[in-house]
Amino acid sequence: MTSESPTPNPESRLFSWPTRVYWEDTDAGGLVYHAQYLAFLERARTEWVRALGYGQDGLRHDHGLLFVVAGMQIGFLKPARLDDALEVTVELRRCRRASLIFAQSVLRGPDRLISAEVRVAAVDAQHQRPCAIPPELYAQLLARQVAGDEA
Repeated sequence: MTSESPTPNPESRLFSWPTRVYWEDTDAGGLVYHAQYLAFLERARTEWVRALGYGQDGLRHDHGLLFVVAGMQIGFLKPARLDDALEVTVELRRCRRASLIFAQSVLRGPDRLISAEVRVAAVDAQHQRPCAIPPELYAQLLARQVAGDEA
């Protein structure tokens, strides 16, 4: 694991972010607390957009844009435990002018632990109202969208 964001592989539309399970992530039973998976998913999406050249703070200051979670469906398939090395994946399934739909997973080796669909809305940073994604970012996002899922 590095402190720098990985660069998306141009041959793959799947982005993967490594993380590890720490004490703070677990419940009294020694398993990852269910709400902590949301933080893992959020961090991976943040690093995905950062790897495209758009940090969250830059989006807010330079473009007046925030991405907010508008909805989520999540399946808890298997538990993660203290010190597990995990991969959190991000795949852009649908890109629209003011919203994105991601498919995300949390993996431990070949085992899928979590499967999620996350709907994200673009909002104006000042008024928190829906707004269009800036054209240059929108073009990059369209290029990263999984083939077959048209906007």
